[in-house]
Amino acid sequence: MNERLNCFTQTTMSSSTNNNTTSSFSSPRSYCRALSQLPMRLSHRATSVTTTYEEMSRVRARSGRDMARSLRWYDLVGLGLGGMVGAGVFVATGRAAKLYAGPAVIVSYAIAGLCALLSAFCYTEFAVDMPVAGGAFSYLRVTFGEFAAFLTGANLIMEYVFSNAAVARSFTAYFGTAIGVATSKWRITISGLPDGFNQIDLLAVAVIVIISFCICYSTKNSSVLNMALTVIHIVFILFIITMGFWRGNVANLTHPAHPETSPSGFFPYSIAGVFNGAAMVYLSYIGYDAVSTMAEEVKDPARDIPIGISGSVVLVTILYCLMAASMCMLLPYDAIDIESPFSGAFKGSDGWGWVSNVIAAGASFGILTSLLVAMLGQARYLCVIGRSGVIPAWLAQVHPQYATPVNASAFLGVITAILALFTDLDVLLNLISIGTLFVFYMVANALIYRRYYAPGTTSSSPYPTVYFLLSFSFFALCFTLLWRFLPPDASIARPLLLSVFGASAIACLCMFNHFVPQARKPEFWGVPLMPWIPAVSIFLNVFLLGSLDGPSYYRFGVFSIVVVLFYIFYSVHASYDAEENGGLVTKVGDVGVDDGGSMKV
Repeated sequence: MNERLNCFTQTTMSSSTNNNTTSSFSSPRSYCRALSQLPMRLSHRATSVTTTYEEMSRVRARSGRDMARSLRWYDLVGLGLGGMVGAGVFVATGRAAKLYAGPAVIVSYAIAGLCALLSAFCYTEFAVDMPVAGGAFSYLRVTFGEFAAFLTGANLIMEYVFSNAAVARSFTAYFGTAIGVATSKWRITISGLPDGFNQIDLLAVAVIVIISFCICYSTKNSSVLNMALTVIHIVFILFIITMGFWRGNVANLTHPAHPETSPSGFFPYSIAGVFNGAAMVYLSYIGYDAVSTMAEEVKDPARDIPIGISGSVVLVTILYCLMAASMCMLLPYDAIDIESPFSGAFKGSDGWGWVSNVIAAGASFGILTSLLVAMLGQARYLCVIGRSGVIPAWLAQVHPQYATPVNASAFLGVITAILALFTDLDVLLNLISIGTLFVFYMVANALIYRRYYAPGTTSSSPYPTVYFLLSFSFFALCFTLLWRFLPPDASIARPLLLSVFGASAIACLCMFNHFVPQARKPEFWGVPLMPWIPAVSIFLNVFLLGSLDGPSYYRFGVFSIVVVLFYIFYSVHASYDAEENGGLVTKVGDVGVDDGGSMKV
């Protein structure tokens, strides 16, 4: 231990003596010299990992002032509710019920909620052990290295920006419905621009600008605002649930409107339809990961973070299942309006048309809360990526007075506002796809790797864990591809092959659990039933990734190529310069900080 700490100190001191190193970007000649050293720099930086100690001390110090620790568990629960219960449930529920699951969409929401809870457990252990603002980026950086963290973090920020722009434009539509004004009257058509980019939405821009000012001013005040909006939104949701159970008919849960063309029963499309519906409604849960980015601003991380993240997922699952049940009781599943399932259930109903306006008003509040939480999260992701040295460091600055990442918040707010001003909702939604699910998958893998491999110890080897993660993902992928592409009428081959790969995944997990001991125990809070919970999370995330369409993967591939090129031509040289100038250190052992402030391994 002492040798590793001495080596750690020597690495830090030797790096700090090189403050006169020329920047790779100081001149064209310097940049050309940096490019000539690209293979060496890539091999050195791409897999370099930081330590928990580094992330919580020197890396965090690059932002200047610390963020204010002002949040408690109820703030995190409110942020989780606000981030998840947005416009998604008002759209995804009807589509999943009518096209995939029927009334069993209630079960689909329960399955998706379980999957979200398992991923939330993985996030929670990391956030408690390392309460910094970087969320998944920081978790992957201390586990798999700089390049893996940057690739996933950049994709996640892209998802946030496009989804926030889409959500802001949807606010215009819902708000117009709530007050009885057509959406077209809120937008200005520019004839010279191409279709999909010719509808100017000033209201969406105004919403983004106002929220950007709020999150720049104060995180605590933003939490209070979110809590107020969330309470109002929950009241509207309880109203929708009450109306559904009051006005609905239990017979609609088993009897379609057109039995001659639509299958009957609670499971009209069998269990396969339930899982397909779960894949669709799972996107309604995305948002809890933003809560983990608030870990740096929590007063008591070991107590507040587990309650905040897991508690919000459980509450949202209950609300979603009740909302799905109320909708399926209001109308037979084959009569549901896909575009506006809840408000559509009351349109044309004598004396009840006003309910559609109330539902639209509730959705408007949900959009505001989800937008507020998402913009809080995206700013903190970008702030910590700026701390890492792979993007300009000014994005990492924390305002000395407001104690918020002002630069990152303003920068992303401007980009989001520009997209929301011009770009049509359908165009944006086609670009929102797999980034978040990919990050959830990576975090679950990182948790297992971190628990079963401790760098710097002679008794621990990474290879058994790496082989397990690769094998388990392979079996999950084969199961997913068979489920999606093998024809359902292959009555013998399909269940046989699914059973083979499912059993292989379970056998692989059992062997790993029996033969490979844990190399690390969490100090404050840990995921129970290791490695079963993160492994099931891996399997479910692979399964849900397999349900996405081809354009999503095309977008993911194109954007990932752009990210890789950016890393090759800028980020690796910027982080290499930062290390040479003493701004970064290379990991030697896993050093942390104990309660007394001393370093530990």
